[in-house]
Amino acid sequence: MPNAPTGPGRLSSGRSLGASVPPRELDIVKVAAALVSGGVLLGGLYYGRQILIPLAIAFLITFALNPPVTWLARLGLPRLLATSLVMVTVVCTLVGLGTILGTQVRSIAVELPAYQSTVLTKLADLRQNLKAPGLFDRVLKIFERVQKEVELKDNRPAEGSLPQRVEIVPEPQTPFEQAFAWLMRSAEPLATSGIILIFVFLALLDFADLRDRFLRLLGGNFHRSTDAIQEAGARISRYLLMQLLVNISYGVLLATGLWIIAVPGALLWGAVGAIMRFVPYIGPLIAAIFPITLAFAVDSGWSMLLWSVALIVMLELISSNIVEPLLYGSSTGLSAISLIAAATLWTVLWGPLGLILSTPLTVCLLVLGRNLPQLRFLDTMLGSTPALDIPTRIYQRLIANDADEAFEIASTEIEKSSIISFYDAIGIEVLRLASDDYLQDASAEHRLHLASGMDTLLDDLNDQYPSSQSPEARPRVLCIGGKWEIDAFAGEMLAHALASEGVAAASQSAAGVNADYLAKLDLKGANIVCLSYLTPHPAVPARHACRRLRRRWPNLRIVLALWNAPPELLTDESLSALKADTVVTSVEEAVRRIHRIIAPEEARTAQNATVPDNDAERVDALKATGVLEGDKREVLDALAKRAADVFNASVAVITTIGKGREYFVGQSGKLPDAITDNAGTLLPMDRDRSISNYVIANDGTLVVSDIERDPRFADNQTIAQWNVRFYAGSPLRATDGLIIGALCILDSKPRTLEDNEVALLETMAADVVAIITTSDGTKKRR
Repeated sequence: MPNAPTGPGRLSSGRSLGASVPPRELDIVKVAAALVSGGVLLGGLYYGRQILIPLAIAFLITFALNPPVTWLARLGLPRLLATSLVMVTVVCTLVGLGTILGTQVRSIAVELPAYQSTVLTKLADLRQNLKAPGLFDRVLKIFERVQKEVELKDNRPAEGSLPQRVEIVPEPQTPFEQAFAWLMRSAEPLATSGIILIFVFLALLDFADLRDRFLRLLGGNFHRSTDAIQEAGARISRYLLMQLLVNISYGVLLATGLWIIAVPGALLWGAVGAIMRFVPYIGPLIAAIFPITLAFAVDSGWSMLLWSVALIVMLELISSNIVEPLLYGSSTGLSAISLIAAATLWTVLWGPLGLILSTPLTVCLLVLGRNLPQLRFLDTMLGSTPALDIPTRIYQRLIANDADEAFEIASTEIEKSSIISFYDAIGIEVLRLASDDYLQDASAEHRLHLASGMDTLLDDLNDQYPSSQSPEARPRVLCIGGKWEIDAFAGEMLAHALASEGVAAASQSAAGVNADYLAKLDLKGANIVCLSYLTPHPAVPARHACRRLRRRWPNLRIVLALWNAPPELLTDESLSALKADTVVTSVEEAVRRIHRIIAPEEARTAQNATVPDNDAERVDALKATGVLEGDKREVLDALAKRAADVFNASVAVITTIGKGREYFVGQSGKLPDAITDNAGTLLPMDRDRSISNYVIANDGTLVVSDIERDPRFADNQTIAQWNVRFYAGSPLRATDGLIIGALCILDSKPRTLEDNEVALLETMAADVVAIITTSDGTKKRR
């Protein structure tokens, strides 16, 4: 391969004359600096644990107690009084619980000597039952006898030198010395507890000030810092609350079960079980030792022991496999491996307390990694979200020559949606990644793996999800790759998507659409040709290909699939210059437009919104709200204005769908070219022309990134008068779950919504429903 051209300031080896440090050496310096920084940080955590552990415990307790303090303060109590009340309640509860448990401990300690004979009898029975004479036992006895003889000969003392026993008797301590020794042993934990209580009290008292200082510490981007603090607080608070509920429930059930079994100190062991479950992994095992041992000692038989073991095992299985996943869910956001690794690390640094604090502290690190670009690696290492998105995973498996795993990933995604949705959202994106890397980072071996792997993947998908068309049927649509093999793969995906919808389609292998290719091309009766291009600059090759096709087949319908086309190529003027019938940018759009070309009436009927079976009940629910009377117009207009401002949209409307009409009960502003009354209020429109009708048909939020690219709405003249390109509508669900309308945001430019934005729109739609369903329509807006 020829060397890269050299130019001014560049050596033939590729190094710039002005560069002082090669990039590779810079990377080594960065890695070394990161390792040194990490070592210093770990050293600080280890040697500063005497200070950091109390602060970390106080930090978590503050998070747990702040909600009740805030609730009391909002009721009108001064912050100082609310904090004092909560702290006194917690301390009194702990002291009372400790007193009760202490009584249980003393009671068990008094009764323990009475269980000695039972334990000895059981051990004797075990020894008798386990004793099984045989060849192995005789060999073992011979070995032991020989070993004793050897030891006696080696250790036999010399004559006249008998050993003498020496015993050192310490002087008895005075009562004052004993009290002082106890005080010294308890001084450190008492001082630590006092520091924790004082810090918790002060932190709760000035919680807002601490929050503001932490915001300032994180940096000037208050949006990002606020999200970080809110996410950390929400995750930790939810985790602690759920863990507290799970552990208390476990302790209550354990104490109840042990009381029924008649194990002494059932309340004590239930409390120990609840407390020890705060220690991950080993806590439940340690807590189980005490009641099991006591059951072994108390009962002369074996039933109490077996029932106790069965109770603990059953509670652990239910708690670990049902209750905890149901309540915790993904509240921490940590992966299973990161939880175990974090527990190991914090245990090494801070001992048993580090094990208890490992999950909350690691959650804080995860949140910092998600919100601070400098610590983004923490999110990758600790988070439960996949490190690679689905298209990247498939692409990576293909270049790794593992088409089987790529097929497994693809099959899993298709089962969640459909083959069309997979090709649209994932398949084409894989080809985009391949196109971007083809001449930059990919080697010849990578390109070969990609080509052969994509062949295998598409063949497997065609076999796994076959079309209903007969293999002998002549294709009506021929999909051709415009320039190279990547284009042909996109064409093959489109052909499979069309076939899955009942359209007879075929694809051609990779080839440039030149004169020689067209001379050999046999359309086999196809009257539609779809040219596929992934290049971001397809205008010139697409125009030449269309002209050649028109010259040979004047009546041919040509569809250009421009997967990476710039916006200027999607206008009517560009379409006319390209000599094509239509331009599509996605698989779903291509399927719908080609369907309309082949069977216009059938396509329109199939693409219309379906009317739900319970539509009459839905209309009755709408009438029952009384929203059509207009009494709540002012409040609903304000909510629509808020939605438009929140999503930075051109306009927002609140619609309700009747039996045959769509009514606009709230809007953020005037639409210049829409049909309105003299006051600028949108007039009702036919239900069949409404986009929001699809929200009811889909029974969920509908997002249309570009109305002009969606065949369902591109020809809708009523919507065209609004001059909007983007639509997102979230359903308004009445109390019985029936959808009476939608909260819609519209924009003049194409755009998309992230998952969290869709969730926010649905939350605001719920607020709209709360206003609509109240009697006076003046419910306080949050």
